[in-house]
Amino acid sequence: MKGLISFIVGLLFALGLGLSGMTQTHVVKGFLDVFGNWNLNLMGVMIGAIAVHSIVYHLIKKKESPLFDSKFHLPTKKDLDGRLITGAAIFGLGWGWAGICPGPGIVSLVSGDLNIVVFILSMAVSMYAFKFYEEKFLK
Repeated sequence: MKGLISFIVGLLFALGLGLSGMTQTHVVKGFLDVFGNWNLNLMGVMIGAIAVHSIVYHLIKKKESPLFDSKFHLPTKKDLDGRLITGAAIFGLGWGWAGICPGPGIVSLVSGDLNIVVFILSMAVSMYAFKFYEEKFLK
């Protein structure tokens, strides 16, 4: 049952990304182009997502545990460190430059667009390279 729910939630997420335009790089770049031809369409998507999340989060956090798990898995780290700030900066630069982030990128793979495939492969290789670097040199 947990796997089925995960699949349904992932499918709903993918459909939402597609319908909202978040899989179209020109829409995302247009939203980020504040001083040029600013496209505000994604503002509605973000406001809607924040509103739904805020309401549902406050309802769910009153429960003792999720429906299909024994406990909630919330982040425990509360401090800002160089690793978090650097990662956020790299993510933001990549999102602004490419016009796509990991979730919409994975959904966009079905388009067969070579740029998307290269983006996802580059992201995956970078993740594994950092994991290797972290295990060898940072621990």
